[in-house]
Amino acid sequence: MEDNKNKLTFWRTWAIVCMVLLLALCAEHFGGMKKQDEEVVEPVEEEENWLSLWTEDAKAKVWLEEYMKDITDEASANFIPVEDRVAVFDLDGTLFCETDPVYFDHMLFMHRVQDDPTHTANEFELEVAEKVQEFIDTGSYPEGLDNLHGQGVASAFAGMTIREFYDYVKEFGKTASPGYNNLNRGDAFYLPMVEIIEFLQENQFKTYIVSGTDRLIVRGAMEGLSFMHIPANQIIGSDELLVSSNQGDTDGLDYYYTSDDDLVLAGEFIIKNLKMNKVTVIAQEIGKQPVLAFGNSSGDFSMATYTVSNNPYRAMAFMLCCDDTVRENGNEAKAEKMYKSCEENGWIPISMKNDWTTIYGDEVTRK
Repeated sequence: MEDNKNKLTFWRTWAIVCMVLLLALCAEHFGGMKKQDEEVVEPVEEEENWLSLWTEDAKAKVWLEEYMKDITDEASANFIPVEDRVAVFDLDGTLFCETDPVYFDHMLFMHRVQDDPTHTANEFELEVAEKVQEFIDTGSYPEGLDNLHGQGVASAFAGMTIREFYDYVKEFGKTASPGYNNLNRGDAFYLPMVEIIEFLQENQFKTYIVSGTDRLIVRGAMEGLSFMHIPANQIIGSDELLVSSNQGDTDGLDYYYTSDDDLVLAGEFIIKNLKMNKVTVIAQEIGKQPVLAFGNSSGDFSMATYTVSNNPYRAMAFMLCCDDTVRENGNEAKAEKMYKSCEENGWIPISMKNDWTTIYGDEVTRK
């Protein structure tokens, strides 16, 4: 009996020792797992600075960042559903260099008429070229040049296919900007504004260009850009007539497009996309009232007013002021008028001089 009692005591003691050892091993194992789990927890990444080329106190930057937080917050009364996030941008003077020495499309026309050995300009084109030259020499825009230039472009490039026209525009874009060092004409985009496009697209905005420049010129200039992407169907501009290459004088209602056809420029100007025409084309082609608008001139005032007036969503308009006369071919008098217009209309001014740390990149300088 005594032997059995001693054996029982031994085995009980051994069981307790084993249990203690097992509990210790478990504690070490699970404690190690917890420590390991804690070690792999990633630190919270800082919010990306999308507007890195803007000065910290730039009014437009501050307002736009606050606006984005507000309208993308589903708990906010100002939340805007993704399908209604639409922003419209003018091109020349808003996203792209406007004065080198004048508009890109005006200089393209002058190149075609005066310097292209493959083209013989007609009398009308030469008359329009004289008007453009007057604009270059005086800096004053001749009355009626909007429509005259549009018709001049249509005439000078008549018969080209869309592809041929795009390629022509792109080749012209590879020529050096006459007023700048280390800059080609087609690369003369304002880099801080490119950041705005990227910032909006990151927040699921559809970004449209609504320009007074010929739609096909803008599409050709922007095709294949490595630093900014806006689809061709989101590029709106002035328009010229397109016809089938074999259509001749036959009305489009009487002609059937064939596999041997291609679309060509017909030589007929349709409409200049400025002022009230911008509002009309937005309604027709986008079909939604924008919530953000960006412009730089009186040609964009109607677009800005349309964006902020009677909008069911929180909407804002921004206007660039060409006040930088060191890095850009600015015009202080014109800039002051724009500042005044912004104050009168509740638009947010953008100072090219004070709000941007660079315009085209630090390697680009004015001549």
